[in-house]
Amino acid sequence: MEAYLGPEDEASHAAFRPGSHTLFYGAGGHAYVYLNYGVHHCLNAITNPAGRPGCVLIRALEPLEGLTTMARRRGVAAGVRRLASGPGNLTRALGLTLRDNGADLTRGPLVILPAAGPRDFRIARGLRVGITLSTDLPLRFWIADHPSVSAGPRGRAPALARANARRRSARRRM
Repeated sequence: MEAYLGPEDEASHAAFRPGSHTLFYGAGGHAYVYLNYGVHHCLNAITNPAGRPGCVLIRALEPLEGLTTMARRRGVAAGVRRLASGPGNLTRALGLTLRDNGADLTRGPLVILPAAGPRDFRIARGLRVGITLSTDLPLRFWIADHPSVSAGPRGRAPALARANARRRSARRRM
């Protein structure tokens, strides 16, 4: 998952997408679904109390039930590894679209539930993926070494992110 803050986070839709403000500034526990680059949907969970914007982009999940349905929606074999890894694959596997924007994630057909019991794992932290603004914020979190985790930055992406951050920092000092 990746955290997105309020307008101070230049990569957050709260900073540059006015249409998202109603959800971002509303009560937590709701879905913010948007179409990314006109290609795939992304699922975010609004996290803060009303008046304080913030959400998390859900990048992957470990499917435990409904694998056949998820695979059919994705057009892949039922036993495929990483069935819901990556924001676009996740929403395709779950059948989510813009009609799910604003859904209450605490009750109804789309809910986020706590784990049934304690689990032993380590949380890793790093830079967010696929953004060009606020690239220096380590707001990506995942279960270390988990097979369902979506890919992180590839190739030159981390170096490019650091270079962009340095340029913005230099501009602010001018």
